[in-house]
Amino acid sequence: MPTGRRPPLDHPIIVGLLLLAFFGQAYRSSLIKSPVFDEPAHIAAGLSYFETGEFKVNLQHPPLLKEIGALPLWLLGVKWPMTRGSWVSLPEKVDAGFQWRLGRDIIFENDPARVMFWSRLPFLLLATLLGYCLYAWGRGLFGGTAAVGALILYALDPTLIAHGQLVTTDVGFAAFTLLLFYALWRYLNHRTFGRLVLCGLALGAALASKFSAVFLLPAVALLLLWAPRFIPAAVPRRGSTLVDPYASEDGGQRIVWCLYAFAAMVAVAALMIHALYFLPGDPGLYFRGMLLVNADHDPTYLAFMAGHFRPRFLTYYLVAWLLKEPIPTLVLVGLGLFGILRRGVVTTMDRAFVLLPPAVIFVSHSLWSHNLGIRYIIPALPFLYLAGGAGLASLIRETGFARRALAAVLVAWLAVASAGVAPDHLSYFNELACLPLEPSRIGLDGGTACGPLWLDDSNVDWGQGVWQLKSWLDAHEKGRPFRFAYFGSMRPDNYGLNYEWISVEDLMHPPSPGLYVLSAHHLARAEGQLRLKYLDGPENWLQHRAPTAVVGHAYYVYDIPPPAG
Repeated sequence: MPTGRRPPLDHPIIVGLLLLAFFGQAYRSSLIKSPVFDEPAHIAAGLSYFETGEFKVNLQHPPLLKEIGALPLWLLGVKWPMTRGSWVSLPEKVDAGFQWRLGRDIIFENDPARVMFWSRLPFLLLATLLGYCLYAWGRGLFGGTAAVGALILYALDPTLIAHGQLVTTDVGFAAFTLLLFYALWRYLNHRTFGRLVLCGLALGAALASKFSAVFLLPAVALLLLWAPRFIPAAVPRRGSTLVDPYASEDGGQRIVWCLYAFAAMVAVAALMIHALYFLPGDPGLYFRGMLLVNADHDPTYLAFMAGHFRPRFLTYYLVAWLLKEPIPTLVLVGLGLFGILRRGVVTTMDRAFVLLPPAVIFVSHSLWSHNLGIRYIIPALPFLYLAGGAGLASLIRETGFARRALAAVLVAWLAVASAGVAPDHLSYFNELACLPLEPSRIGLDGGTACGPLWLDDSNVDWGQGVWQLKSWLDAHEKGRPFRFAYFGSMRPDNYGLNYEWISVEDLMHPPSPGLYVLSAHHLARAEGQLRLKYLDGPENWLQHRAPTAVVGHAYYVYDIPPPAG
């Protein structure tokens, strides 16, 4: 564990400014962005738990993060749109669309801006806390310079800024995942009863955030059982106990008490989860919800990647990471991983804590999850930032001017990437998205203009830009009807839009004259299908017509004139 005099970069003011920069960017964006696809369902579910004390809505996700998002609304007395009688009359298994209809009523029967502000605020604070925990752990692992480096990568990352403000499960789950392994690392380095309980609480928070946290259980158990190889026996010698499984020098005794410690963590986690379900009479409610994961997903849906459609791409999350993370981050993570893997640079146990959790997250989601966006692997990103911080520290510690200059250039590039796409961070793609296809479209926002050529869904548009679209239409096309290929869970008429709904199938032939607004999600799928059907022929009209405008990096506007003559 690094010790000694604090390096110049590791200063409380610098740390505070980085956390403030992250919070400020996410906060500004949260005021502009409309509810994304999943937010109304989570808001509705969380508020229903507090209003009724029953768990009927959105059981396919654990309750913790929904409760965090709904608690301010409940305390403020936001209007609940259902009577007791209408709630009681609901069937035990409500249809999948009910949660979004209920969320829409909660948002739009109250002041939408007020509802979204108070529901998102706890997630902004939680995401900022994640940044601080990342710094604190990085300081213990690799020293202050690397810790600040990790925080730089976090605070300027468009994906974390975009999702850190949303009432969804991804960044919250990332926060509790990092906290779980940080707590476990601290427990293994200095074992006390309090730290053991903290591990159990952190495990409970992770499991109560997202059901995919079950994939972390083998990683936790493996680290506990592997640690006896690196932790010396206590001096003077004594027998192993629940608090300190490693006190004995007897290997078998150590392993047995490690299993007891793991069981104690799981027991604490189970009690916490039971409390978050409001101590239900049915102790199996958590597992019933687990069986409903992806129950509302269309089993015939084909994922999109680089012009192709398949049920699943094994390389989807690797490609998403390589295209959605800024290039400076990729470079620094590569440098950091190279250093961490070198023998003697860090301890084997520290190396395992940095590398094992993201590997588990990448592999499990690549094999079993639906390909709906980089957001699924957000919990892996903070661990990679730890590696990237070590990479940045290795450049700064070098005495040569060239390496320090490279470090400065990479940090400046990262800052430009974050500012260049603001406030539309969710749609960000790095320069590699355009480089092999249309390098002329690279701009201050990186390769975001080429994003729909590679990926769809929450990588490009998740319904977050409707308020921006309304402002643009009022300024440029006020009152003019338009055809709208919309992707989201709200009805666009809730925003006062005068539109006609169209689908991807309607875009498979050259359009008639009029004004069209295409979600980047539908644009990606339409361009992919047109290319598969017509290649670059004239029937592929999207290939040969530039948009009139792009609103919020999410909506592509086409003004199709009448035929000449």
